[in-house]
Amino acid sequence: MTEHETMTIRQMCDAFEVTPRTLRFYEAKELLFPIREGQKRLFTRRDRARLKLILRGKRFGFSLEEIRQLLDLYDIGDQQQTQITKTHEIAQQRLAEMVAQRDELNRAISDLEEQLQWGEKMLASMNQTKNAAE
Repeated sequence: MTEHETMTIRQMCDAFEVTPRTLRFYEAKELLFPIREGQKRLFTRRDRARLKLILRGKRFGFSLEEIRQLLDLYDIGDQQQTQITKTHEIAQQRLAEMVAQRDELNRAISDLEEQLQWGEKMLASMNQTKNAAE
């Protein structure tokens, strides 16, 4: 496929493992701008690049509004310097949030493991007492 070829909604779904509903949603949110030929949507190379960035941003936990703002910065005309700078800033913030979430999850896992060990000891003790009484 050359860079100038368009893709149908089905081809986009297959290539990016998304549903037609997802593509229509991103179009409604003005994140994608397919060419409309009647009811038919044709996605350009630019749409494919934008969808790739949208999906990556969602995977990293960026909001749709953050993704929209970052995509809009592409058109400033400064060889993407502003876009890359802003993306880097948001990504640093998101990474800090993810690390904090991971640390909290690790603490919760440790606490739960301790509680399970305590419960196992209590059950073993109760079973010994029960068996001794019989």
